[in-house]
Amino acid sequence: MAEYYDTLEFDMDKPILVMDKLCKNYQLGLTQLRVLREIDLTIHSGEYVAIMGPSGSGKSTLLNMIGCLDRPSSGDYLLGEQSVAQMDDDELSNIRGARIGFIFQSFNLIAQLNVIENIEIPMYYQGYSKQQSADHARELAGLVRLADRVDHRLSELSGGQQQRVAIARALGNDPLIILADEPTGNLDSASGADILAILDRLHTEGKTLIVVTHDEHIAAKAERVIRLFDGRIAKEENNKR
Repeated sequence: MAEYYDTLEFDMDKPILVMDKLCKNYQLGLTQLRVLREIDLTIHSGEYVAIMGPSGSGKSTLLNMIGCLDRPSSGDYLLGEQSVAQMDDDELSNIRGARIGFIFQSFNLIAQLNVIENIEIPMYYQGYSKQQSADHARELAGLVRLADRVDHRLSELSGGQQQRVAIARALGNDPLIILADEPTGNLDSASGADILAILDRLHTEGKTLIVVTHDEHIAAKAERVIRLFDGRIAKEENNKR
């Protein structure tokens, strides 16, 4: 396993992540673009959270912050028991590999690899043996109903099947948090419904899901909806029944 993996501490009785007055700015020439403004956000283990907002509201930047793909300009971000705001690139990379699973709108799979090889990618970075990664990848392929397609190339799969490969890959490191960026955006309605059913099942099994979406139908499935506007949290809605 990655060396940093064992240093991460998580008490499931406490919030899984806490953002405190988190800001993100980008320097564009002489102009400073303020993308996120004093975000206060707490998410607990097992929650299903949707992030919504108009184009340019900061949704993708917030997801990048949560996923340790970038660091804040100011404020703090606690993932489990540790502050990640000032971590260097190697530390952020280790956290991503050990604790976070990503599902992208464009799938971000490797066309030269078959299904099983794509699913194995995160396991390679976590130090699994060849046999362990192959066995676990086949198990995950079965979980997303692709057991009969493990040797197929991506060109032989539909868009919905490719997104199921992406979900299986996201589960390869047994992530603490699953982040999904418009996971049904490139799919037809039937394939989209299939992907949402898988996400629902993962939530039922106790996974923490954070989904960026513009679709109110998808947001309605979440327990909580975070609405952004001009880089701020404008509103939070509780969908728990």
